[in-house]
Order: sequence, then structure tokens, then C-alpha cells
Amino acid sequence: MSVEAARAVADAVLYEGYLLYPYRASAAKNRSRWQFGVLGPPAAASSAFAEGPAMVMSCLLSPAVRSPSVTLHLRFLQLQAREVRDAADQPVGSLEFAGETVLSWDEAVEQSLTFERVPLDGAVSFPVIVPGSTSVQEIGNVGSVVRRRWPLTARLSACVVRDGELLRLTVTVANEHPAPVTDKETAVRHSLLGAHLLAEAHHAVFLSMQDPPPAARAAAARCHQERCWPVLAGADTVLLGAPIILYDHPSVAEQSPGELFDATEIDEILTLRVLTMTDAEKAEARATDPRAATIVDRCETLSPADLQRLHGGRVSPAVLPAESPWWDPSADASVSPESDAVLVGDVPVRKGSLVRLHPRRRADAQDMFVAGLLARVTAVLSDVDGGTHVAVVLVDDPAADLHDWYGRYLYFAPDELSLASGEETPC
Repeated sequence: MSVEAARAVADAVLYEGYLLYPYRASAAKNRSRWQFGVLGPPAAASSAFAEGPAMVMSCLLSPAVRSPSVTLHLRFLQLQAREVRDAADQPVGSLEFAGETVLSWDEAVEQSLTFERVPLDGAVSFPVIVPGSTSVQEIGNVGSVVRRRWPLTARLSACVVRDGELLRLTVTVANEHPAPVTDKETAVRHSLLGAHLLAEAHHAVFLSMQDPPPAARAAAARCHQERCWPVLAGADTVLLGAPIILYDHPSVAEQSPGELFDATEIDEILTLRVLTMTDAEKAEARATDPRAATIVDRCETLSPADLQRLHGGRVSPAVLPAESPWWDPSADASVSPESDAVLVGDVPVRKGSLVRLHPRRRADAQDMFVAGLLARVTAVLSDVDGGTHVAVVLVDDPAADLHDWYGRYLYFAPDELSLASGEETPC
């Protein structure tokens, strides 16, 4: 995967948490924004609630014979305040013009800086300077919209040291805003928002930091990450340093028709929620931010087939691997929770056995209330890691039959059980 192809995932990282459902400025969850990758001004007072000023990413590369290098892309958002002013040039929360509402709101502008062919040798440092700006847009004769951005000052540093046969690259991005900051609004204005890195290796390959080769595990343990985690971005020559933890080779699901700014949500559920919004709520979302307007418009124009794609897909049996996966019930016909048994002491326990509960792991806060109680085994289950779990219902629970019917059980390890004294265990 090239850097260009990796940008789809990088864009999802850039706008993660930018604006949350219901995408309205008046929603409480949208009054505290910029959740990830925020590099705040270093001289901020505690009253400003600024984020830390730096992020650090370390990774390993295996160099080729030729002189290796990396191209680094630093990407982030710069806050842009959109202030609505009336005809008397006074700030107001909103204006109505030509049947539409214009709101005051904090937008953001994408910024991307590229540092070409940085040698993988020694240490280098680059200044990051993004100027501020002010623009005015007239709204008929009723007022204007003033958009303002504040200057950003930061520094990107790269340091390379040899670690055996490998090279350890450490990239640091630090906000260097020089002035003291005493309030949260000013802190955000001078912060790098959603900051992350894309790196492309030349005459070298990146090693996975999540699952390094055996020979590189000790070197990987010596790498340091601070608010930035490196993952392979589809190819071993492209690395994504993200402010959220991802797996190697992340990708955007092909069924997803567009961004929703919340990767922890299920596209189908969030899309259906957007469709339940009233016309007034949709109008406010459109007035809040152009990107919110795009989301609302896209959700309203999805066809039934598009919604079905969000619901899920079916894979033809012809393309399934010949060997059944572990989650296929037919993968191992010898496994049967209804009849399987596990030894408790020297006696096999299976469905119908009576046992006493002795919780030791405190996996649930309610465990203390069931200690010593009599329970009936309903199934013996095995997990993919080779563990065994015994499902039970309490004998004295008036709702035991209902729990059994619904499949709502308590689960314990075999060493947390003992045979019920004086009770006969069925064979």
C-alpha cells in the first residue's frame, strides 16, 4: 500500500471525534471537542486544561544495502473560529438569511507538512510554522461571518540509532507556542489537533511493532511510544503513527459509504440514528459544519441496497477455506457443551451436576454473594485459548428456570467448584 492509499485510514484518524452524533453545536457532547492527538501549548497554566505538548513514536527498520531514508508526513487540524456578526458588527450566536441559519462554531482546517528523504543516520530537526489568518464573508445586508486562525509553532525531530542489525527511528513532534496560556479556549487555538504521522521508507522496510519477528523482539521492547503508536499501513514500507491504538494493516471497510467521525460506532446504527433526526435537528446539523451537512445529506440519499450493505454481507461457501474456522460449529464435532465433562477433584462434572461455588478470581463484583451456594451445571465450555468454563445456575434462585431458558448463566473455572456434599453427581 502506498502513502496515498494509506491516507484513507489516516483521514479517519485525523477526524476521529471531530464532531459526534447528533452533529449539532447545541449537543452537550460537542461542547468539548478534539479528543485525540491534541498537542497543546507547553506554557499553558493548569486552568487552561491543555493537553500535553508532545508525542513520541519509535519504530524499527531493516535497511537495505543502499543508503536508507524516510519521508515523514505530519498531519493535523488547525482550529478556525467561525464568528457570526450582525449588521452592527457585533458577535451573535446565529443569523437567518435566505431561509438558512448561519451559526458561530469552531471549524478546522487540514494541515500537512512533508519532510522528504530524511537520512536514517543521526539526528535532524525541522521547524513547523503555520501562519494565522482572518477572512470576512458578507451575509447579504444582515451581517457577516469572520473566520480566524491563530498561528501554530512546533518542531519535528527525528533521531536514528543502530540496534544490532536494525535501525531504531524515533520521531518527536512538540508544540513550541512561546506565550503563556491561561484559558482553555486559547489553549485549543494554539494546539495541533488530531496530530499523527505517516512515514514512507526508502531502501528499508519497517518491522511490526505489535508482532515483531523473534529476532527483533528485544529491540522492539527498547522502543518508546508516547501518545503515538506505530502500525504497518498495508505494506512494510508505510507506517502510520496514530494517537489511537490500531492493529497492523488497518483499513476502512469497503461497505462504509463515508466518514461518520466516530470509528467506535457501527455505521448502520449511526446512519439509522441520523435518519431518525427531525427536520429541525438536521437543519441545525447542516448549519453547524459543512462536514456534518455532508453526513446528513449522504444518510438521506442512501438506497435500500446501500443500507443492506451496511447490515452485513454473506460469503459464498465456494470461497471459504477448505479447513473450517474455529468458530464454525462443524469444525470439531467432538465438542459438545451439552455432554462434555470436566474433572472437579477426581470426579467428572457435566450438565446436571450439583456443585458448590468458591469464586477466587473475583471476575465479577457479585461473586462474593454467591460464595458457598449450591448450583446446577448447565454446560461445560471450552474457549479458543484452551481454557474450560463451567456454566451454572443457582439452585435456590427463583428465576433459575428462566435463566436456563434464556441462556443467562454464571461462569466459573473448574478450580472454583467443589462437589456438593452429600449430593449424588449424575454420570
